[in-house]
Amino acid sequence: MTGNERNFEIARATTETDLALCFAIRETVFVGEQGVAAALERDGDDVVAIHLLARAGGVPLGTARALIKPDGVTAKIGRVAVLKPARGTGLGKALMRSFVSEPALAHVTQFVLHAQVQAVAFYERLGYVQHGGVFDEAGIPHVSMILTMDRRMPMVPVQS
Repeated sequence: MTGNERNFEIARATTETDLALCFAIRETVFVGEQGVAAALERDGDDVVAIHLLARAGGVPLGTARALIKPDGVTAKIGRVAVLKPARGTGLGKALMRSFVSEPALAHVTQFVLHAQVQAVAFYERLGYVQHGGVFDEAGIPHVSMILTMDRRMPMVPVQS
């Protein structure tokens, strides 16, 4: 283990307290640091999304959410946010990998997301592939990315 690796606790946020922590992390990162309008940061999808909350030593440091699409086999990951003290520690990677093993997403074979352009390499290292060109979302350049899973071999991305 290198000096910047940590043990993380990542769990589904099911209580009001945990959800409030997820929203606070998102507000810090998206509204406070990136200048996203507060009115855009929270939306109706928060009510139906699967939210993950990541902690290290009991301290909440990251969050992300997933929405199961109507086809039942696709999930859109979004609102991936890691607080500054935890960036570069592997928490983001652990958070993203937790979706693959989340029981509520066991039937999902395709994960999609809108990645900020500056984060594309991070998602590529996790097996995501860019699809399409750059577009604006909340005033920030993004691209669509997809990870296709072969559920017969968990955690193995299908090469496209």
